Amino acid sequence: MDTTKRPYVICHMVPSVDGRIVVKHWGLPKGVVGEYEATAGTFDADAWIIGRVSMEPYAGKSRVPKRRDSRPIPRTDFIARRDAEAYAIALDPSGKLTWKSASIDEEHVITVLTEAVSDDYLAFLQARGVSYVFGGKTRLSLPRVLQKLRKEFGIKKLLLEGGGKINGSFLAADLIDELSILVAPVADGGVGTPSLFDVKPGRGPARNLKLVSVEQRRGDLLWVRYKVKR
Repeated sequence: MDTTKRPYVICHMVPSVDGRIVVKHWGLPKGVVGEYEATAGTFDADAWIIGRVSMEPYAGKSRVPKRRDSRPIPRTDFIARRDAEAYAIALDPSGKLTWKSASIDEEHVITVLTEAVSDDYLAFLQARGVSYVFGGKTRLSLPRVLQKLRKEFGIKKLLLEGGGKINGSFLAADLIDELSILVAPVADGGVGTPSLFDVKPGRGPARNLKLVSVEQRRGDLLWVRYKVKR
């Protein structure tokens, strides 16, 4: 897809040397988070995007009330803000995140849904001031989602910071333009744990990369950047 019609997508992650991404048992130095945020900040991105499970700690827990109005809510995008300096985007096809606020650290929240979500949930999001866009009837079309993010919110550069399945979906759809990885000084050795890109068993949608830069960072991290060859 033409990048003038969608955001430029940078996948920014901290994998182990064997490509695993579940960091909680690695015993990494405290400075790793700071290095991750510092390197992410160099991209001057307009937004970041993650999946529902990863977003739950940011969203908080609230209650979705039952509507008194029985009239159906049209399945049209709801844009609460177009002028935010930055956006936090959640892929939540089934509408399970119960947002306590419409912002995360002053970044306006956008949630990506399917049309299968309930009217109660849409009314809840509208009352909270959370923007939402529809990515399909029952499944998300990532190209369609990215086009909407560019058109409706003016997002030109997007950090993809998802789990293996979400990253893998972007990879399979050929929607990743750049890969930025802070390789942690850890050999995970796990089998069946999430990796940087999890698409399907067997042969995956391999993408060739061109090396952009390599830089040693604090804590024995290695920051490696690639662009996807097209």
